[in-house]
Amino acid sequence: MTNFARSLAVDAGSFSHRLRIAALATLIAGFAVLALAPAARAQVVSIGPIPVGMQARVGETPETNSESYANPAGNPVLHGYSTYAIYWDPTDHYHGDWQSLIDHYLANDGAASGSFASVNSIDTQYTDKTNVPAYYSNTFHGAYTDTKAYPASGCEDPEPMALVDRIGPGKTSVCLTSTQMAAELEAFIASHGLPKGMSTVYYLLTPPAVTVCLDGGGASGHCSAHSEIASEVYEHSFCSYHADINPGGLATGDGNTIVYGVIPWVAGGLGDGHLASIDQTPGWECQDGGFDPTTKPPGELEKPRERNTSEKEAYEHMNKKEKAEADQKEKEEGPHQQEPNQLPCPTDDGSCDYGLADLIISQLGLEQQNIVTDPLLNGWQDAFKSENTDECRFWYAPAIGGSSGANAETHAGTLYNQVLNNGTYYINSGFNLAALRLPYPGVPCPMGIRLEPEFTAPNVVNAGEVVGFDGMESDITLNAAYNYPSGGGTGNNFATYSWNFGDGTTAVGYAPGAPACEAPWLSTCAASEYHKYTYGGTYAVTLKVTDVGGNTATFESPVTVVGPPPPGAGGSSAGPGSASSSPTNGAASAGKGTTPTAGKPVVTAGFMSRTLKGALRNGLAIGYSVNEQVTGRFEVLMSRSLAHKLKISGTPATGLPAGTPPQLVIAKAFLVTTKGGRSVVHVKFSKRTAARLRHAHGVSLMLRLIVRNAASTNPESATAISAAKLTG
Repeated sequence: MTNFARSLAVDAGSFSHRLRIAALATLIAGFAVLALAPAARAQVVSIGPIPVGMQARVGETPETNSESYANPAGNPVLHGYSTYAIYWDPTDHYHGDWQSLIDHYLANDGAASGSFASVNSIDTQYTDKTNVPAYYSNTFHGAYTDTKAYPASGCEDPEPMALVDRIGPGKTSVCLTSTQMAAELEAFIASHGLPKGMSTVYYLLTPPAVTVCLDGGGASGHCSAHSEIASEVYEHSFCSYHADINPGGLATGDGNTIVYGVIPWVAGGLGDGHLASIDQTPGWECQDGGFDPTTKPPGELEKPRERNTSEKEAYEHMNKKEKAEADQKEKEEGPHQQEPNQLPCPTDDGSCDYGLADLIISQLGLEQQNIVTDPLLNGWQDAFKSENTDECRFWYAPAIGGSSGANAETHAGTLYNQVLNNGTYYINSGFNLAALRLPYPGVPCPMGIRLEPEFTAPNVVNAGEVVGFDGMESDITLNAAYNYPSGGGTGNNFATYSWNFGDGTTAVGYAPGAPACEAPWLSTCAASEYHKYTYGGTYAVTLKVTDVGGNTATFESPVTVVGPPPPGAGGSSAGPGSASSSPTNGAASAGKGTTPTAGKPVVTAGFMSRTLKGALRNGLAIGYSVNEQVTGRFEVLMSRSLAHKLKISGTPATGLPAGTPPQLVIAKAFLVTTKGGRSVVHVKFSKRTAARLRHAHGVSLMLRLIVRNAASTNPESATAISAAKLTG
């Protein structure tokens, strides 16, 4: 068993709240077996004239050793990028609905850039010699169909009698080498004046009827062609690859470098009524290995079950209809792919094949993570040259929606594990380096990241007493990695904790906390802090955490201290009775005294919570300030359309500014103050609303605070409105 496996086994308790113990056991066994298995072909290969990062089919799973996963030379990662999709399709084999689904995925991924719920957020932990993270910042620059005629085949198609021979009159097959693919891409970029360099990624896609080979092809070649499982063609086949054109030969690339991925059609033909039944083949081998993550641990490869002798005999005695029913049942119960975007049959072209594009999207997701972390094939790899997604091969769990059961017409399920800008997708996880370094959270293959600072505030205390704040309660997925300080060699990198105790004092440092950091931790330490308050008051204590990818999040909680007020603050000593009605920050107050003022009150309010999970757990944190004694109410608003979609009820909000979409009040709290100042309240959702919100992956909310002052005659009112989007 590898050290990584041992560390996971020790930490099974903390890991079990995210994935089943069974999944953990499989992962441990998988990493141990892969580390000790006989040598298989690594992902970064030089099979043909062009070195590539190859996604092999399940017939030849690469060997991995996650403990050696590193980038010792600090070679490049991508620090934000734009993407282009180019369909090389002069014979119009690529269905328009497939292209639409794929293009929308690329656009949705760009729109979701920065989202913690995206698997691509995991890549932000990886850096290079510039010591800058691989930011999840993708801009889709559009798609284009290249109608240039294919050249003569440069390789031997391992399956010349495949589906392309029956796809229609005048449709011919072709076998293209990796050299031919690169030449066409380079010529296409030049002829259209498209950009080059390390901030642009091209995806070159080919349709059914085209086979792509890394070498000369044939039965022993390495091609995209599909064949019977366990055949020589199958064992050597691949699903996609990425490479680069680097004329300058620089390890860092330059302005003439072209970074690209090649995505052949490897989705098979299930549900495509245009094809003969023999060509309606599955494509699960290039997706998740056919396993069902709702019943089996992730990473476990399935294979079609062979009929035993009695079943074969029974099958031979069946009539045609019975055989068809038996075949159908076998397809539905055996290994099958997932198509979260499949549509009811028939679709516009009279078939049930719309969702096949989801399998191509899976390959785009794989290649994107590998390109970002290893764009020039000299970056983040392990000792066997396996790349990011190889460390989590076939890890598609946990699914967050859809059904795993195979549809009778498409022979595919509808599971999805990603929601990007409202689009649903099924994509392989990325590798979390922090799982090798720290036991908590220690999730090696997450589908997104969490960054949720948290501490439990002390009870009411007296001035001069020592109180503790434990930021180690925080949930930080990317809490440990490696970086390159000052452009030098590899250094340790850990999450940073920044405290503001509300009385003008601060602390900044790393985990685990006082009294001192020990190896391998960095100094200074501040994850846990002790503090002593000199004066009474209600203090807003803030913890800001920055993870190793540069992502930040903040958590705030009030602490009430009984004691004399700060010099010049006026008023009486703070205590439990005044904490909820007299907002102060212990250092300064927006208004002093309790005498109501004439005129309109001055009020501000805004969301302090940044994540939906934190708001559901601790209440929606709202910071506010008033300049005098007021009474009023907080209203949390959600658009009526979103509320109906989530099945959340509420009362209609009236009196909003003109042009505001209809809103419902889904939570509220009352406010009573005895003086001016600022503070924080936590608004709790009802149990029913909270249950509905747990199914969301981020929501946009509005906040309205309506107050009225305590003037004895003609009291004045004021309203503050703000909006925010809470991530999942």
